[in-house]
Amino acid sequence: MNKAMSASAAADAESALYASIRALITSARNTVARGVDLVQVHTNFEIGRHIVEYEQQGESRAEYGKQVLKRLAERLTAEFGSGFSATNLKLMRQFYVLHAQRIGQTASGLFQIQKRPIGQTLSDLLESTENRPFSLSWSHYVFLLGIKKADERSFYEIEAASQNWTLRELRRQFQSGLYERLALSRDKDGIRQLAKQGQIVSQPHDLLKEPLVLEFLGLSEQARFSESDLEAAIISQIEHFLLELGKGFLFEARQKRFTFDDDHFFVDLVFYNRLLRCYVLIDLKIGKLTHQDLGQMQMYVNYFDRYVKTDAESATIGIVLCKKKHAALVEITLPKDANIHAKEYQLYLPSKEELQQKLAEWAGTLPE
Repeated sequence: MNKAMSASAAADAESALYASIRALITSARNTVARGVDLVQVHTNFEIGRHIVEYEQQGESRAEYGKQVLKRLAERLTAEFGSGFSATNLKLMRQFYVLHAQRIGQTASGLFQIQKRPIGQTLSDLLESTENRPFSLSWSHYVFLLGIKKADERSFYEIEAASQNWTLRELRRQFQSGLYERLALSRDKDGIRQLAKQGQIVSQPHDLLKEPLVLEFLGLSEQARFSESDLEAAIISQIEHFLLELGKGFLFEARQKRFTFDDDHFFVDLVFYNRLLRCYVLIDLKIGKLTHQDLGQMQMYVNYFDRYVKTDAESATIGIVLCKKKHAALVEITLPKDANIHAKEYQLYLPSKEELQQKLAEWAGTLPE
């Protein structure tokens, strides 16, 4: 059998490909607006599948695949408008290739146009969560396609879906190196778990990452500001701060006062984590971390454990958030089982390259 296809056969094959994709787009555009985002994602997955299957039917088809996509893009754009450029068709193809094995026939089953029972529309199928292999918008998936490392891409896809991140929030979490910052506090099994399950919060250690990135506060590294200024900036951007802290955090109070022996004490920020069912106390430090700072936080934690938390709640977590910590000082000041942590913050987005290098070095020192 000749490898080269005749011009007529090639034209017929392209027309069949165009017709099948045209049917998908027409069906999707007739679907109710309520499911438009999911419909677009499933449609693009199916377009990618049709393109890949077309290419796999012969070596000669793959050889001039670029020209096919260009002509296909011109015809689809002429009929349906923007969104079907050759670049976008390549993204759809890439999207299908990355997800085909995981999704299997689940997505394809939604598009059996001719065999669908009478009265059963695409939107009817999308009503059931078990028929939803995708849960993000196409814009989310386009961004995720740009993440080259599979484990990192999987982590951000899971977290974006479970935390309902907007595209802007997804970009910010990626740019702040959330994956690397969480991975640096885990062993190799924990790093693998991040890729397969996302961030699972079951113990205090699961909440911790370093540094906390507070670029959204609008404070300059060079500017002179007080701890009160830092606290006020956090309160004014509390929604962003909660997102940076992570899962399950609820804000309770600032400058929370408690008194014993006629002395008044104030905790800078008090949060509650509904996943761990515990209080999380944060003290802000802009100067050099001292053992007195750690001792003070120990007192705060002891007070909450004895007089505030209930028997049904877990032990209080204390975090001293500082510009620069001293690991040796923390280690020698606190007992090993202390539920107190010193964590650094920074007021600018970290370099992902530096975080990735640090993670590679860290993973290389961990036992298998």
